Amino acid sequence: MELNQAKKTSRHHWFIIATAIILIVLEIAGNFPNVMNPFSKLELATWDTFFRLRGQRAPNSDIVIVAIDDASLNWVHEPWPWPRSQLAEIVNWLSNAGARVIGLDIFFFDPSADPAEDQALANALANAKATVSVNQIHRTTEFSGVTNELPLPIFQQALSNFGITEVIRDQDAITRGVAGYQSFNGAIYYNWSFQLASLFLGVDPPTNPSPAGVDFNGQLVPLNNKNQLLINFAGPSETYLHTYSAAFVPLGDYPPDLFRDKIVLIGSTSPTLQDYYPTPFSPVSPTPGVEIVANTVSTILQGNYLRKAPPWTTVALIILAAIAAWFISRISRPTLASALLAGGLLVYFFIQFGIFILTRWEFAVITPGVMLFLGVVIPTLDQAVSQELEKRRVRNLFSRFISPEMVSQLIETQNINTLNRRAELTILFSDIRGFTTISEKLSPEEVVLLLNPYLAAMTNVIHKHGGTVDKYEGDAIVAFFGEPISYPDHARRAVLASLEMRQVLYDLNRQWITDGRSKDGFEMGIGLNTGQVFVGLLGSEQRMNYTIIGDNANLAARLQDQTKEFGWPILISESTYQQVKDEFNAEFADSRLVKGKTEPVGIYKLLGAKGAPESELVKPLFYYQRMAV
Repeated sequence: MELNQAKKTSRHHWFIIATAIILIVLEIAGNFPNVMNPFSKLELATWDTFFRLRGQRAPNSDIVIVAIDDASLNWVHEPWPWPRSQLAEIVNWLSNAGARVIGLDIFFFDPSADPAEDQALANALANAKATVSVNQIHRTTEFSGVTNELPLPIFQQALSNFGITEVIRDQDAITRGVAGYQSFNGAIYYNWSFQLASLFLGVDPPTNPSPAGVDFNGQLVPLNNKNQLLINFAGPSETYLHTYSAAFVPLGDYPPDLFRDKIVLIGSTSPTLQDYYPTPFSPVSPTPGVEIVANTVSTILQGNYLRKAPPWTTVALIILAAIAAWFISRISRPTLASALLAGGLLVYFFIQFGIFILTRWEFAVITPGVMLFLGVVIPTLDQAVSQELEKRRVRNLFSRFISPEMVSQLIETQNINTLNRRAELTILFSDIRGFTTISEKLSPEEVVLLLNPYLAAMTNVIHKHGGTVDKYEGDAIVAFFGEPISYPDHARRAVLASLEMRQVLYDLNRQWITDGRSKDGFEMGIGLNTGQVFVGLLGSEQRMNYTIIGDNANLAARLQDQTKEFGWPILISESTYQQVKDEFNAEFADSRLVKGKTEPVGIYKLLGAKGAPESELVKPLFYYQRMAV
């Protein structure tokens, strides 16, 4: 038993180690291009949950949005894109209102049909304090190449700066960041949010681009391995309440103070222009692109950057989770282990949430959690399967000795690891008188035809009274009562079984004689003794037997031998008699020193149950045989 337990424990350790190795390999592989980590989306969703648990925060008051919204599109009786002179009026009004930086989230790649339109906008941009627009580096489908679309030269001369505007969608199509920089023909183009922030703060544009980040305003702005600047969103769509309709700005509908010394972003918020993206706060209700720019600029201005922990931290967390799973899986109480598992997962989640809130670091949550979960559940399932297989093995083993009902009771109520022990039992030995002589007159087939029904019938009687068949030794049967299901009245059960075995033998004899399979029938002797013996599973891994060992078992065999000398079919020992004397009559036969004993043993002839009719009392040896004839 201890060896089997050691094997199970070792197997559980290997399950945990194998799970940890698989998760580590997946984590490392997920950092290579075009390799998908199956837990990546869940990790991203968990960090989104952190945003929602943190809740909405006040937007940056230094940023104002002038929205090309549905109201503006309905007011201006021109299709989009509007004439650039219309945009020039908005820029001029904002410049006069004192806007510190004006950002136009609009493409100026193609000339207008009327050059005067472009000139009007260029003049407005040049006259403003600071203006920024965008360029776009993207892959073309026609030539399978990369192109860089820039503002027209007339606008490049008028703008203070421009930059890329690429919004990055993660593998679940949710936008969590923007491209920090891109290169084209050896030139580096930074995200235009940096240009807006540098002009507003009066600092130099970003420098020293690298996979780790870029230098800006005296600190390293972190970028993840996708060159992604993570956005610390203030909230879902429409969080920026300082949003004003573009068409009504040059009409003087808003006080100039709303725009003075602000970063003013001009961009689309109308669903018809399709500049919308799902974000961590609003995966279902998308956020306008210009509002994503506002959140990006705010992140840079406030320096509250988000950082993803490097892959080695996830590997370390997986190892720590594996160690925790090993300790939990060693707990034998399933309820306690389940509580520790659930509590551990919950505590780890909130620890990582606290780290996110306090430090803005994003550590892996799902992968270590999966390690902890599988590291506990897989050994638990293995243990459950092993226990079920063990139950089946025990069921198959004990079905040969006791009734199926008793096997089920044993499996449900008894720990099979405690089967080996010393216990007080009542042992039954039975033997057919003169069977060796009888079998010599029969063919092997005839012996089998007689012996098998006899053994089956006697086994059924033993099982009926809660006994366990130890073994068959030819025509002899060894059985015991009181284990593996403990019965306090095991002696009484053994006596009842002995009496019924005699009656069943009488019925068999009549049948065999009627069928012509036996001329005279059989007789049997039974010896019963009660006492302490060792009972348990003995044998090897290949062959196991549930049996008894001890002097008291041998005494039952000696009593069975004495039935021939006393001419009485059922003999019981003094110890058995003392336990059944209130219910059964027995006659003292003799006190003898039997083999293996140092003191004489009292021997009693079992007569029958008290008050039983004459027909149910035990008769002398060979009486039933004669009656059957």
